[in-house]
Amino acid sequence: MDDSEDTNVAAAMGFSGFGKKARTFDLEAMFEQTRRTAVERSKKALEERERGEEHATSKGADLKAGASSSGPRRGEASSSSDSEDGSDDELIGPPAPSHISEDDMIGPPAPSSLKDSDDEEEEDDDGDDDNPVKRIPDSHEITLQHGSKTVSALGLDPSGARLVTGGFDYDVRFWDFAGMDASLQAFRSLQPCECHQIKSLQYSNTGDVILVVASNSQAKVLDRDGFPVMECVKGDQYIVDMANTKGHTAMLNGGCWHPKIKEEFLTCSNDGTVRIWDVNNEKKHKNVFKPRSAQGKRVIPTCCTYSRDGKLIAAGCQDGTIQIWDRNMNVHTKFHCRQAHVPGTDTSCVTFSYSGVTLATRGGDDTLKTWDIRNFKKPLHTASGLSNIFPVSDCCFSPDDKLLVTGTSVKKGGGSGKLIFFSMVDFQKAYEIQVTDASVVRCLWHPKLNQIMVGTGNGLVKVYYDPVKSQRGAKLCVVKTKRKERQAETLTQDYIITPHALPMFREPRQRSTRKQLEKDRLDPLKSHKPEPPVAGPGRGGRVGTHGGTLSSFIVKNIALDKTDDSNPREAILRHAKEAEENPYWVAPAYSKTQPNAVFAEVDSEEDEPDNEPEWKKRKI
Repeated sequence: MDDSEDTNVAAAMGFSGFGKKARTFDLEAMFEQTRRTAVERSKKALEERERGEEHATSKGADLKAGASSSGPRRGEASSSSDSEDGSDDELIGPPAPSHISEDDMIGPPAPSSLKDSDDEEEEDDDGDDDNPVKRIPDSHEITLQHGSKTVSALGLDPSGARLVTGGFDYDVRFWDFAGMDASLQAFRSLQPCECHQIKSLQYSNTGDVILVVASNSQAKVLDRDGFPVMECVKGDQYIVDMANTKGHTAMLNGGCWHPKIKEEFLTCSNDGTVRIWDVNNEKKHKNVFKPRSAQGKRVIPTCCTYSRDGKLIAAGCQDGTIQIWDRNMNVHTKFHCRQAHVPGTDTSCVTFSYSGVTLATRGGDDTLKTWDIRNFKKPLHTASGLSNIFPVSDCCFSPDDKLLVTGTSVKKGGGSGKLIFFSMVDFQKAYEIQVTDASVVRCLWHPKLNQIMVGTGNGLVKVYYDPVKSQRGAKLCVVKTKRKERQAETLTQDYIITPHALPMFREPRQRSTRKQLEKDRLDPLKSHKPEPPVAGPGRGGRVGTHGGTLSSFIVKNIALDKTDDSNPREAILRHAKEAEENPYWVAPAYSKTQPNAVFAEVDSEEDEPDNEPEWKKRKI
């Protein structure tokens, strides 16, 4: 039918046909033929191997029988060894799985040596997997000097290139691992919240902005270089219902970024609310959650966080409760534990594991607990005796979720603060690191760098790493030598380069400050060289050595001058004849109006006229 239809269509359209017909393949027949060929080849290979083994054993028996009469025949031994080597060389390909028997195998079996080596490697890998302590990167460490007070906040960007630290000294310092040398100096320090202690610092999931939470009521967002991006608005403290205010009205306790949405972040405050904010809208919060006690009263959230998928919001409260909400449902809690910690203590940290099922809390009652959010009535494990005197002490999971890390607090002179690792299988202390003679407040285990950052109570930031297990981070800066300070390498003044100027107008090439200072030192004017004492009477307005002061100079040169005339009248009249012959000042001025000088002639005081007014008369 198909052939007739094709011919009809071809005749109607005016051509002979549709070209060559496509080839058809019977796949089942091809697979069956391939299987039979493989089985036949495998049988032939097995038969040849058995024949070779029988031949080798028969020759070995002959050699043993003829060993007493004559030595071994080298040609036969070499041929047998060659045949065995040849059979081994033909074994190409990976080993077969253990659940497949030799009868079901297609092709020759794998050599025993290859199988044994693979088993050893698998056993070594299993040994490393069973012991997560070996993965802790603590073989090397570096110390960053933040300040003299407690380091209360740590933040690493997602790539691990920059570290930001904050403390009780109000400072926020920026550290760039790729730009630092062995001197380990921060490249920027600022006080974004003036005189408020820094409580939390965190990079967004894209690493372009930083959330700064201090002890004031307004959280700030900075860019990577520390310049402000936005500041949350402050609410009206006179409104009773905190849901009707636009922002927080009391001190902040914590905050974090949404793990999926880069513009959204979370804050909690002493006003009894947990608020969601949007970076693009600083005038009002996006959503508000109000933790409540069993009696329905307001309680203060001391820490808050998002789940790994961003769908849940968890908060630890002052009454010892842990409350978890759905991000889109702010009225009722989704999970609630009333007696998670001792009431009246500050739960300092709430964090989710990377799997998103386990929740860890660091309580102010010196405990560390883990919870399964699917069964939130009682904790999975509890570790007690972990001193905690800071309201920002935290805990974190290892990147493979097999260890839980936290720090311990100590009083001044009370010992060393420790970083303690707990196994998530039996929750026993698996490892500990003695950090310094102060409390361990903050700890952070970066999954990409595989390095542990620790903030202490004496202003230090410890970075633990391993040259083999860790990547980048601290490994970049410890290998760089310290740069020499270039104090005298700048130019003394602005130098204008004019390459096409005439030689007479060209300025001499500027030298560095060091060479210029050496040249200026030889110039007495530029180096302000003190002038030597004047020899003789003096010159240039300066007096000689005998006239050290002005009074002594006057006494010597004027008062004691013996050339002065004794009669001043005679000294003046010496010039009378010359002035009369060659007048210069008075006579030329009156030459036209009064050529003949007229002088007043008064012989005595009685001849003065009495008709002058009283005010013109001379007063005696």
